[in-house]
Amino acid sequence: MYDSDPKKRNLQLEAKAHVAVQRWIDDGNLQGRVTAASSVREIHQRFVNCLPEDLRWVENKDTGEKLPLVPGEYREHFVKVGAHTPISPGAIPRFMTRFERAYSHHGRAQTIITCAAAHHRFAWIHPFLDGNGRVGRLISHAMMSEALDTGGAWSIARGLARNVDAYKGHLAACDLTRRNDYDGRGNLSDEALADFTRFFLKTCIYQVAFMRDLMQPNKVRARILTWADEEVRLGSFPKHAATIMEAILFRGELPRSDVPALIQLADRSATRLMGQLNNFGVVTSVSSKAPWRLALPATLAQRWFPGLYPAEPQPS
Repeated sequence: MYDSDPKKRNLQLEAKAHVAVQRWIDDGNLQGRVTAASSVREIHQRFVNCLPEDLRWVENKDTGEKLPLVPGEYREHFVKVGAHTPISPGAIPRFMTRFERAYSHHGRAQTIITCAAAHHRFAWIHPFLDGNGRVGRLISHAMMSEALDTGGAWSIARGLARNVDAYKGHLAACDLTRRNDYDGRGNLSDEALADFTRFFLKTCIYQVAFMRDLMQPNKVRARILTWADEEVRLGSFPKHAATIMEAILFRGELPRSDVPALIQLADRSATRLMGQLNNFGVVTSVSSKAPWRLALPATLAQRWFPGLYPAEPQPS
């Protein structure tokens, strides 16, 4: 149910579109090409395509003219964002080519450090008529996800949203020209960018710690195996189900060919057991030949990760 207030409703719709694109990113669709200009345009295209028609228009505050927001297309108009006047429309392709060269094909450590710089430089270029903030945060999410193999367990976007005033303040400071000869050699302030980088990385660390405390990963294995043993005793699963779950937790994934020998059953019986676990939603596979991996059914979220999701309210 969307809010009756139009502004809050629009934020909800934008958040829904953001989640949809983030899920697409988490599925590995930008692997190895996160900061490519074509990828940036695809992120914007997918985000705008998820918006309703009435949110695909941008009003010029000076003239009142309404301009269409074209998915994945660079802006063709001059704009002003706060005190910052982004580059001219004609310069955008050149700057985005430079953006791609500067922030692609780095090692893990350098990608983590330069992610903040890429975040600001993208915002400074402001290549699209609207949606740049969302796209910038999605790019940062994708860069961190690829560098750290987060599996979508945490997102920098949440941390930035919770510190929005400090976030906007740092971005605005990064727009300033260098203060003196000790403030870098380019046009923009290196000191401000360094401050933003520290803020950005501290925000990432906070998000990791927040999700760690919620999920309690050191206890996940014990909780899942306890649940599996209980289900076996209750007769919900065959006795070998707990063995399967433990093997997947230990290895990360379980090749289909390993299942019969692991539980000492015939191929047909092993296939039937895995089908039961798959139907129950606790194991999954991307194809009929791919290895089995652990799944997280919403019905078990409270049991496996207490505190991560609120418990269902009990009827009075």
